Amino acid sequence: MNSKERKRIMRTITIFDTTLRDGEQSPGVNLSFREKVEIATQLEKLGVNVIEAGFAASSAGDLEAVREVARVVKNASVCSLSRSVKKDIDCAWEALKDAESPYLHLFLATSPIHREYKLQMDKEKVKSRVCEAITYAKQFFSEIQFSAEDAGRTEIDFLCEVIDVAIKAGAKVINLPDTVGYLTPCEYAEMFREVIRRVPGIDQVRLSAHCHDDLGMAVANSLAAIEAGIGQVECTINGIGERAGNAALEEIAMAIKTRESFYKVRTTLNLKEIHRTSRMVSKLTGMFVPGNKAVVGTNAFAHESGIHQDGMLKNRETYEIMTPESIGLSESRLVLGKHSGRHAFKDKMVQLGYELSEGQINHLFVRFKELADRKKEITDYDLIALVEEKMVHSQDLFALESLQVTCGNKSMPTASVQIRRMTDDKTFFEAACGNGSVDAIFKAIDRVVQEKVVLVEYRIHSVTQGKDALGEVYVQLSQGELNVRGRGVSTDVLEASARAYLDAMNRLLRRKGHKDSTAERAVTTS
Repeated sequence: MNSKERKRIMRTITIFDTTLRDGEQSPGVNLSFREKVEIATQLEKLGVNVIEAGFAASSAGDLEAVREVARVVKNASVCSLSRSVKKDIDCAWEALKDAESPYLHLFLATSPIHREYKLQMDKEKVKSRVCEAITYAKQFFSEIQFSAEDAGRTEIDFLCEVIDVAIKAGAKVINLPDTVGYLTPCEYAEMFREVIRRVPGIDQVRLSAHCHDDLGMAVANSLAAIEAGIGQVECTINGIGERAGNAALEEIAMAIKTRESFYKVRTTLNLKEIHRTSRMVSKLTGMFVPGNKAVVGTNAFAHESGIHQDGMLKNRETYEIMTPESIGLSESRLVLGKHSGRHAFKDKMVQLGYELSEGQINHLFVRFKELADRKKEITDYDLIALVEEKMVHSQDLFALESLQVTCGNKSMPTASVQIRRMTDDKTFFEAACGNGSVDAIFKAIDRVVQEKVVLVEYRIHSVTQGKDALGEVYVQLSQGELNVRGRGVSTDVLEASARAYLDAMNRLLRRKGHKDSTAERAVTTS
């Protein structure tokens, strides 16, 4: 049987991406309107089938973000989460009514613990609510998914009853989530098999899996559900999400592709967009991807052991079951340096897959030249970091102009900063002392921005190798109940720290809907 014949008999698994909804529920993550649209556009390029853009009823900002994603995305269904109440359904329709393919995701908890403590509803009331919600939603939506929240801890008899009610009311997709990541792969697969055996009309709907990673089994459980016969998996880029996260899209996708003969299913994903999508989500959420992360970690295709290296030199398949090229990485390098011109730089951006305006090229070329003066060679990773930094900082209220730091083991660390306020193009100069260089920098920035925050996390890692490697700094700040992350890159980790801290401040101000009221000062210049 050739590959075309094999594909004709293989099931196609629908990929439901919830990075913008469940993924955004990760502690410290709050995507701006523009960032959600950027990620949604990239998810469309990746080829996901459903993009859950948010929870429209949760806030006016989320409603607007879902609406804009629905307006921009044309080649995937755009979805909003909704509780099983009319108010939420109305908000979801308001956000999605202009979508090319609107999709509603209704949910209601079904497990005993949720019924008793959260809902305070008995079984009959739960079934009644499910029926009422789906019946009401059918006035607006033709594509309705119902999720039995905490299905994994729901009595199988009652779960089958609820599913039967949902199907008869008009749901087209039934999702049975392992909401708290409690089940083993065998248990999760058996739940689906039991439902398939017992529920009338189950073959008329698409069954979906949604797994959390509390015990590290989200991907394994999702793949087990595929073996059991489901038609959709719900996942996030890099596995981000509530608590320990969700099933990682890239791991599921590559498992299906690499073990195609075993799973006998396929997806519509453009796998070569995986790496770029992973990096975009990492940068915009501020959530660092560990080096040993499957598929997209920096070490996923690295080989240090002498035995492994010997095998790789003889035949790559000795130690690689998939290639870096398959996820969009390239082993070929066009080395750029300080003598490279704007044309070569622009061509390289095209090779890396970025569609940039002349203005963006000009801005990035300046940053490239600044970097080239510090580094002998500029790698693809360096260039990607510059582009992503531009994406992250495109809506900044404050921008770092210059930084000066003095320190020593017998002197007080001091930092002075020059920061431009973008709203009126005014420049502020401030200086501060601290317990260390980084502390001094942060205090100087605090004096300009005039926001009281707590530094929750500070991390540094190298983008590339070598003494002149780009340093990438992540910070997490909190202010009351608000948590934000920031990122900065530079060959100087102190400069990267300043950029990361200011990026987090900018995100904080955007979340607060900040209208700049920074006082005029004698030290301000134009």
